[in-house]
Amino acid sequence: MSELLITNARLVNEGAITDADVLVRNGRIERVDREIVAPTNAQVIDADGRHLLPGMIDDQVHFREPGLTHKADIAHESAAAVAGGITTYMEMPNVKPPTIDADALADKHAIAARTSRANYSFYLGATNDNIEAIKRLDPLNNCGIKVFMGASTGNMLVDNDDALHAIFAAAPVPIITHCEDTPTVLANEAAAREKYGEDVPMSEHPYIRSAEACYKSSSKAIALAKEHGTQLHVIHLTTERELEMFEPGPVAGKQITSEGCVHHLFFDERDYAEKGTLIKCNPAIKTSADRQALLRAVAEDRIDVIATDHAPHLLAEKNQPYFQAPAGLPLVQHALLSVLEHMHRGLFSLETIVRKTSHNVAERFQVTERGFVREGYWADLVLIDTEKPTIVDDWPILSKCGWSPFAGTTFRSSIAATIVSGQVAYQEGKVGIGCTGQPLTFSR
Repeated sequence: MSELLITNARLVNEGAITDADVLVRNGRIERVDREIVAPTNAQVIDADGRHLLPGMIDDQVHFREPGLTHKADIAHESAAAVAGGITTYMEMPNVKPPTIDADALADKHAIAARTSRANYSFYLGATNDNIEAIKRLDPLNNCGIKVFMGASTGNMLVDNDDALHAIFAAAPVPIITHCEDTPTVLANEAAAREKYGEDVPMSEHPYIRSAEACYKSSSKAIALAKEHGTQLHVIHLTTERELEMFEPGPVAGKQITSEGCVHHLFFDERDYAEKGTLIKCNPAIKTSADRQALLRAVAEDRIDVIATDHAPHLLAEKNQPYFQAPAGLPLVQHALLSVLEHMHRGLFSLETIVRKTSHNVAERFQVTERGFVREGYWADLVLIDTEKPTIVDDWPILSKCGWSPFAGTTFRSSIAATIVSGQVAYQEGKVGIGCTGQPLTFSR
């Protein structure tokens, strides 16, 4: 039997911070107590007073496999994830071929079983014509259905109202929506071209992918969910106006929930002058006022979940003019560290961070036996040091694309160790050998 004992930890779990040891046997938490005696041959990690958290569950990543592996793949991105304290991820369907049927889901699971260092689940992508695949989706083994209600690539844009109504009416699992109104975005692009030609400055991005475009689409998604009684999770909110549509309060019992992303909480439009296309993403990083509203919404439980929307591209792809540069940032390696900066600034408590990055995700998606430090649950843990800084430029970037939008940043915390299903996946700067993630199951 494999055994691991973490001693002398400050455990942050279920709204409290306590001194505790955690004993793990065969991947699961066997005991949480004070001063546990180490079993013979157990691996021991001395936390030495550092904080032990349930691992981050990232409900939105793009790992690009299959079909786009020149820029990312499950092996590299999951390694970056565990280095960043992310023990579990839910991955998006806009790959090649898109994940829009059972065979494509099975192919992704097979790849992850071989190469993923973190636990995993995969969204089924909705299209205008795959309603039968949606109806057949197994709610016990699939995290959700992704609906692109805004400009996308390939066959992933759902712009037919009849199809939308059918999807929202029939979905056996939560629907996750990307909300930007395509006609509004296209009109804004045309206006920018008229003003600037093809040389549009990056500072125009939050006005091309505008607050109006976001609100028009997210309000439509919410109306559809209310009409059909659908479980809806609106991802990567970016605007103060949208936040008014979401109720504050605990995630438990909510039909309609929301997500904020780490880069929208960290950057605002002032950063385009330095970062340029490196922080181009959809929906766009917007104004300082919008960012402050997002931070307040996290604190008041109007935003239920914090995620990444990790979406790597090669630097050569990003270093192109506005219209050619793709949208998306590699984020998983530094996501939790960026959120901890808000703790250092006095905006979030550690208990709030754990709730938004782990507890609430597990509750929202009804993940089986993960997301909490409880006896009998899987041991998905991250040990953080809030007093040891991380200089981003001093560490290798583990994402396959090889760069980070946080270059030049010194975070005030660091990741000391990450435990995935009882295995040491990362410790003191090194990714563990032989660590393999597990597929998620759901209690629905």
